[in-house]
Amino acid sequence: MLDNYYITIFNHYKKALGRRSLTLAMFYINLLELTIILVLAAFFLAFAKQMNLITMSSTKFWILFSLISVFIIFKNWMRYNGKKRNIIKAKLKAKHSIYLLWLLPVGCLGLSFILLQVS
Repeated sequence: MLDNYYITIFNHYKKALGRRSLTLAMFYINLLELTIILVLAAFFLAFAKQMNLITMSSTKFWILFSLISVFIIFKNWMRYNGKKRNIIKAKLKAKHSIYLLWLLPVGCLGLSFILLQVS
């Protein structure tokens, strides 16, 4: 699913930006994955808080989130460079609305802020 989004962003901006479309597509896929992880983490943190479970402190939460973020960025950098990107690009021809694609991280970020207010 995320491969489709990456290729759609890459193909949409390729004509206008040239090689910079690679950077923009990589930025988008990193942003999307990080906001999805943030929503899930905020949900589980709020759920544990409401259930009066012993959870981690806020600083440990943010340290763990930053470590996961570094891992995701490195994973995407390895995945979408070189031959692997060309193979994915050849296989996938899905088209998605560019506006909807940019609203996905914004919506996830808004939802995570709401969930973090609960915890």
